[in-house]
Amino acid sequence: MNDTATTAGLDPTTLTDLLRVAGSPGFDRWQDQIRRTGGCADPIHLSGSTKTIDPATGTVFSTYTTDGEPGGRLRIACGNRRASRCPSCAWTYAGDTYHLIRAGLTGDPAKGTPHTVRDHPRVFATLTAPSFGPVHNRPTSGRCRCGTQHADGATELGTALDPGTYDYAGAVLWNNHAGHLWRYVTIYLPRELAARAGITQKALRKCLRVSYGKVAEYQKRGAIHFHAVIRFDGPDGPDSPPPTWATLDLLTDALRAAAARAEIALPAAGDYPARVLRWGTQLDVQPIGAFGNGEDLTEQAVASYVAKYATKAAETTGTVDRRIGELAELDKLPDLPDHTRRLIRACWDLDAAYPDRRLWAWAHMLGFRGHFSTKSRRYSTTLGALRQVRADYRANQQRAALGLPNPDDHPDATTLTVAHWAYAGHGHTPGESWLAANIHRDLQHNRLTAREHRAELEDLEEGHS
Repeated sequence: MNDTATTAGLDPTTLTDLLRVAGSPGFDRWQDQIRRTGGCADPIHLSGSTKTIDPATGTVFSTYTTDGEPGGRLRIACGNRRASRCPSCAWTYAGDTYHLIRAGLTGDPAKGTPHTVRDHPRVFATLTAPSFGPVHNRPTSGRCRCGTQHADGATELGTALDPGTYDYAGAVLWNNHAGHLWRYVTIYLPRELAARAGITQKALRKCLRVSYGKVAEYQKRGAIHFHAVIRFDGPDGPDSPPPTWATLDLLTDALRAAAARAEIALPAAGDYPARVLRWGTQLDVQPIGAFGNGEDLTEQAVASYVAKYATKAAETTGTVDRRIGELAELDKLPDLPDHTRRLIRACWDLDAAYPDRRLWAWAHMLGFRGHFSTKSRRYSTTLGALRQVRADYRANQQRAALGLPNPDDHPDATTLTVAHWAYAGHGHTPGESWLAANIHRDLQHNRLTAREHRAELEDLEEGHS
């Protein structure tokens, strides 16, 4: 057990289970498994075996079975991106998102983008929802419309001033279609660029490409908004420079025009009138500066900002992070803020009128059913590629430990791995959960300390150069 951890304040059930786990014969191996998952809060349990053989001779190089593992199970990370579900896996996901976004800003040849992308015009855009009614806020004047000067973090911030007139139906329908509105922006942006350049879209594609990476975030009022890094590239993507006439001003102007054009017309349905869904008027577009140039919005700041929100979802508004069954279950959630409860209820009320939108199935997301982070194909690397790098690294470590040949060093050597796996459950007991949380905390602290040390060494090297 970690010396820095304290059991003070643990409930008797957790403490009793903690002592049981710590005293079990396989405790050291259990800790090794959980460290390998990064301290995952809800690991997947597998049972089974693997065998690595030479397919030509049938020689068995190594065998592994979970029979000797604690409880006869191998525990692997759940991989959930939500911090509310698993802080450990969410931290890894945020790190991958950071490197993905940063690679598209600073360039990283190992991740498929050259360093020359730093010279391409790039903006950081925030697209928001329209107003559905006045809400409590903290304006620059200091006082909200209700006459109160709300403290930062006050629970009433973002909630409706008058719930009786607030357009809850419009809010959840907008969330539900927000992904489509973004798609229209990506469709109209090349058209607006071609029109301003005085060429056809076909001619535009021969000299200019638009790449992006974006993430969704919930505002306090429960409305989705998008943060997007948008970059100009040449016809071959990040490997080629855009034409000289493709400037920041052109990108900003065309983006604003594309957002203004994007709209979705919803016909009348049931008791609900027809409406047109559009972006809000608060479209913020800022140029992204390179490191060392003194701009407020640097590449690292943008990548950190996007990564921060990649692991968050609607639970930041006080809702639950799981699907809600029947409407009666809503009454069993007493801690829901009233504003959030009304948004969820609106999903139920609208579900029958818009059956294809599956509003109730996404009520826990306040109607939103899109991806939280997306990117264009040529922006930079992919999350899958980043995960594969880690998997290959661990596989090489395992091969070295078993004395197996490295495929890169011995291209003619082949091995065959036969595996039989079965799902055997998930999660932790109360004591295991406490231990896993402490393992995650310690691993994260060690990694952050090492990262800060590397940054200090890089600063010293730059100072001596």
